[in-house]
Amino acid sequence: MASPAKYVMVKEQIREWIRTGKVKPGQKIYSENELIKMFRVSRHTIRQAVGDLVHEGLLYREQGAGTFCAFPQEERLPGEPQEARKYIGVITTYISDYIFPTIIRGIESYVTNKGYSLILACTYNNLAKEAQCLESILQRPIAGLIVEPTESSTYNPNIRYYLELEQRKIPYVMINQYYPQLDPPHLIMDDKKGGWLATRHVLELSHRKLMGVFKTDDLQGVYRMQGFMDACREAGVSVKPEWLITYRTEDLDEEVVRRVRSALEREDDRPTAMVCYNDQLAVRVLDVLRELGLRVPEDISLVGYDDSYLAEATEIKLTTVEHPKTQMGLDAAKWVMRAIERGKRDGEEPASIVYEPKLIVRSSTAPLAVASAP
Repeated sequence: MASPAKYVMVKEQIREWIRTGKVKPGQKIYSENELIKMFRVSRHTIRQAVGDLVHEGLLYREQGAGTFCAFPQEERLPGEPQEARKYIGVITTYISDYIFPTIIRGIESYVTNKGYSLILACTYNNLAKEAQCLESILQRPIAGLIVEPTESSTYNPNIRYYLELEQRKIPYVMINQYYPQLDPPHLIMDDKKGGWLATRHVLELSHRKLMGVFKTDDLQGVYRMQGFMDACREAGVSVKPEWLITYRTEDLDEEVVRRVRSALEREDDRPTAMVCYNDQLAVRVLDVLRELGLRVPEDISLVGYDDSYLAEATEIKLTTVEHPKTQMGLDAAKWVMRAIERGKRDGEEPASIVYEPKLIVRSSTAPLAVASAP
């Protein structure tokens, strides 16, 4: 048998995650291998702890998908069928990182006041995981769905799940971007204009040697790069091919940092300003600049995107483009609620929303003449 101390430790920790809301109803818990590494115990210990929690009704298993946090029985009236419970599904690329907690809080603040609970799922920007999330969500009694697309710049093989939602008349709305093949209702930023605003800002500061670093497996990054290129062309500025760096999600940790460092190591020819896909990337670039002994903004001006908490988390406060995080979450929740009511009354579908970007200027950018001064 598993060690009682270890077995109880694992079981109570998972119970605490459920009690505090770290793991929410319908959300997948860590995999068996992840739990083994996390608690440094045997597979048998993990299986015994999880098995007991399943038996107690705190967790449930889905074949081929994993183990999930169960829905509390007290949310149901005695004798009420499961289908009568009111849930909104939310699928995002990430849940606990970056801007996503703020978006989810915006959603939750509205739907809970309407008597609904959230079922959260996370794709990690992986199409296979998106399929698992959709399969799991479709097995639950959801009244509506809010989705952030996965790898939206490529063809999505999971279209059939969205067609099933339409056949079952379950309203869904996409946030941050949408799949062009479906052209669904959506709440997005004008990312092309946002990229243009960020780039025009450093051009107006007299910078002409610009580098752009953009993620291109989602349409947000593609459009931000288009805005970058448009602003440069309008200003008559040519961008060196080696100074336009693109990457995919899986390249962020090592490959993109290596390429940025390589471009900045040339003392005789380096950019004076950089526009980044988002604040998360800009903070990583800031670390590279420190390692190379380059100062921001004295040597290089740096612009992020999203106005996340990271924009003010370091001693250099980032100039960035504002993302309507809380408002987008709130608007997505309102859209779903209106769509649910429309289905009951057969009314007009709520409209999509395109948010206007806004530049937030902080201390990471400066005029070229100031930056070049000794």
